[in-house]
Amino acid sequence: MDEINESIDWRGEEIFCQACPHQDLLATERCRPRHACIHDRYARRIDRFLNLNPALANDYLGHPHFEVRAIAAKLADVFRLRALLSDPDETVRWNAVLRLPYRYMLAARTDPHREVRIRVASRLKAADLTSMIEDRDYYVRLMVARRIDPALLAWMVGDPEPQVRRVVARRIPEGFLIRLAIDPDAAVRLQAIQRLPAISLAGFRRDPDWRIRYEIATRLDVAEIGLFDADADPVVQDVIERRRNGTWTDETALEIAG
Repeated sequence: MDEINESIDWRGEEIFCQACPHQDLLATERCRPRHACIHDRYARRIDRFLNLNPALANDYLGHPHFEVRAIAAKLADVFRLRALLSDPDETVRWNAVLRLPYRYMLAARTDPHREVRIRVASRLKAADLTSMIEDRDYYVRLMVARRIDPALLAWMVGDPEPQVRRVVARRIPEGFLIRLAIDPDAAVRLQAIQRLPAISLAGFRRDPDWRIRYEIATRLDVAEIGLFDADADPVVQDVIERRRNGTWTDETALEIAG
């Protein structure tokens, strides 16, 4: 039950059932003030009305209030939805795209609004995401990095957003990790170092971030641990000393992490 006990339309004006063309629906409770009303300003009430009266959805695809158009798009006849692809509101356009054939979602990769492109990137087939690799919005690119074929992530190792590059470092094939292991962002480097094989770690042992030096100190081959200088961080230094004297165990790692 709605908490808001008012009957106001999207323009802020009071709603009068006597002036409504659907007042005959009151008798069958397919319309009820402050609960299910096409003219109400609250989306939940509009949604209830159209779900109770789906045959009326087509009549409201051109309504001046975007909430009405967006909800009507969920229930209207599919053949009427193409006209909504140029609607000024992104929610209306997205609701239309969701119900239209897949080729319309492909076209929506260039929608002017980021929210539409984010949703498109979350639903497209992975093979159809390539053209969104250089999208102007970082979150669109983040979604692409999470879903695209890992082999194509080589095109994203230079993405300007560290958060995107971190995802790239988690998923990219091993052969590309060396470049990410020298990334200017420490969190990106750490993701890459955690995936590199131990044989490739020695060259990164002087990384300025202690977390990376710690990771390397715990995994570097014992024969190479002597390459480490005395470390300024006591946790890293403790690992180095334990590895050198043979007292390092998996339990020790858990103890330090705890």
